[in-house]
Amino acid sequence: MRTGISITITPADRRRLQAITRDRNAAQKHAWRAAIVLLSADAIGTNEIMRQTGKSKTCVWRWQERFMEDGVDGLLHDKTRPSRIPRLAPEVAERVVALTLADPPGETTHWTADLMARASDISASAVRRIWRTHGLQPHRYRQFKLSNDPRFVAKLRDVVGLYVDPPAHAIVLSVDEKSQIQALDRTQPGLPLKKGRLGTMTHDYKRHGTTTLFAALNVLDGTVIGRNMQRHRHQELIRFLNTIEAEVPVGKMVHVILDNMPPTSIPKSAPGSSVIRASSSTSRRPHARGSMPSRASSPSSADVA
Repeated sequence: MRTGISITITPADRRRLQAITRDRNAAQKHAWRAAIVLLSADAIGTNEIMRQTGKSKTCVWRWQERFMEDGVDGLLHDKTRPSRIPRLAPEVAERVVALTLADPPGETTHWTADLMARASDISASAVRRIWRTHGLQPHRYRQFKLSNDPRFVAKLRDVVGLYVDPPAHAIVLSVDEKSQIQALDRTQPGLPLKKGRLGTMTHDYKRHGTTTLFAALNVLDGTVIGRNMQRHRHQELIRFLNTIEAEVPVGKMVHVILDNMPPTSIPKSAPGSSVIRASSSTSRRPHARGSMPSRASSPSSADVA
């Protein structure tokens, strides 16, 4: 054993060390450290300890000294080591914060970690740590300007009320549209995927015009009513609403939630329509609500606020 090293363990420490070496759930580094101390207490030489534990001489000496200083608890904790990366000076953090609060260079909309790292000559991870410490999130915005619609609050309460607490024995549909969807097709058909071969696809395609998708989501059960149409006008919207009326159960009041999209900006619905009369507003403000009578209801039209 190394000169100056004398290990004597109490029966309690021996039982604790033996429990660590036998515990399959214990960390391996704790197990071989405990084994070094147990072999040292049994007066086993350093070379034999090295052979049985597979550790170097300096490693054996290190944990013998650690046990003499801190006991069994010293074997279960590693001493803190200084970081290889030097700590940033306070002036660096102050400069990063000052730059973050200023406008980014050029036509950039906001600071990113990589952009700030290049401007401050530090790593991107250091920039993120500084931002996190100071509570800065330059990539996020909080909107504060409300709609100038005089009926905005009433519409907001109306729409949120339909989502949160819908009327009893009624159907709530959230309607939206996706216009100008490109109908694309590959110039040649590809081969299907099979074992040992990838599926094939040509790099080029041909256009077949555009289509407009109208969709209505049933808020209660998640079912969707959808239709593709060639154009994007109020006539197509009215046709889609007529489709909804034909598919909903008879005797149910239907509430339709939709935004003020251009097809709803017409002053009136088409003559003879039994579905909807759209709002005269043309702005894209928050969602508007409409109540659409079912086929069993007596009114022939309803307003969209």
